[in-house]
Amino acid sequence: MKTTTTLAVLSLVLAFASPSRAHHSAAAFDTQKDVKVSGSVTQYRYANPHVYLTIQIKKDDGSTASMEIEAGAASVLNGLGFTKTSIAVGDVVTIVGNPARNKPEGLLLGKDLYKRDGTYVPLNIGSRSVYDGKTATATSIAGTWFSPRSEFGAFMGSTGRWALTDKGRAAAAAADPKATTQKDCVPVGAPTLMFYPVANTITVQRDRVVMNVDWMDSQRVIYLDGRTHPPASQTSLHGHSVGRWEGKTLVVETTNFTAHANGLSMALPSSTQKRLTERFVVGDDGKTLIYSGIMEDPVYLTKPVEWSGKWEYRPTMIHSNQKCDIEVARRFLQQ
Repeated sequence: MKTTTTLAVLSLVLAFASPSRAHHSAAAFDTQKDVKVSGSVTQYRYANPHVYLTIQIKKDDGSTASMEIEAGAASVLNGLGFTKTSIAVGDVVTIVGNPARNKPEGLLLGKDLYKRDGTYVPLNIGSRSVYDGKTATATSIAGTWFSPRSEFGAFMGSTGRWALTDKGRAAAAAADPKATTQKDCVPVGAPTLMFYPVANTITVQRDRVVMNVDWMDSQRVIYLDGRTHPPASQTSLHGHSVGRWEGKTLVVETTNFTAHANGLSMALPSSTQKRLTERFVVGDDGKTLIYSGIMEDPVYLTKPVEWSGKWEYRPTMIHSNQKCDIEVARRFLQQ
């Protein structure tokens, strides 16, 4: 029985670690099969947590048909160089992707798009980036940073090594990929949130540091004015954060989290006893930010979880500025 539970937890971890499944499971698509389609774009919706476009394709018998393409989130694709103006209605495109299992001729999970002039447009978190702004250097944590897909994948993969309580194992085994809070436009909790491959702009002020994460309107405020945490009864989605400087390193302690169905990871909830200690410091090369920390939650974890990852400095990267559209967020439930 114990072995069965362990395997169930592991399978969930592997499913959520897959880069193409940052919002929901790709079980509706045959990810082992690639198909290529060409046609003219008739509809295009740039949105979070998914971009959708429809193309008119010509079949072998000369007739035409519509095919819907599901792409990644606007915020995630923005980090790969796909902006709102990358595609327009009327463009003639060729798309490579995975067909839907229940309607392979009508729906495709997009991976790569090529325009008539040869321009490449990434459609998936796992697609190659066309962004080349990696030469600038930073002298402080202020600015815009980007957690690459490899860091996101590494963190998600590490969840399989976490030491869980009985309640934690039961919760992981019962997790449903379609039931994540992100279908309701509620983002996952930190530190998973902080590893999302989206623009993350840090603003350093005298009495606080503000972090705007381009994922489901997420903003974190770290107070530097010496205040203490409020009473435990006062909770919020991102908790209450206080920080201090140790040289050039920002050390942040966060408590007062609201209980969250995906507060520890995509497959693990968190309780009001969750506590984070995070460290942010620019790497020696000036091109990376080292993000490390410790997460505690005695309700679901038998011992603290430690992590360390690197973000890339992207001073010219803009935010997608797309709010989460709840209709789009739940659209996959119909597949």
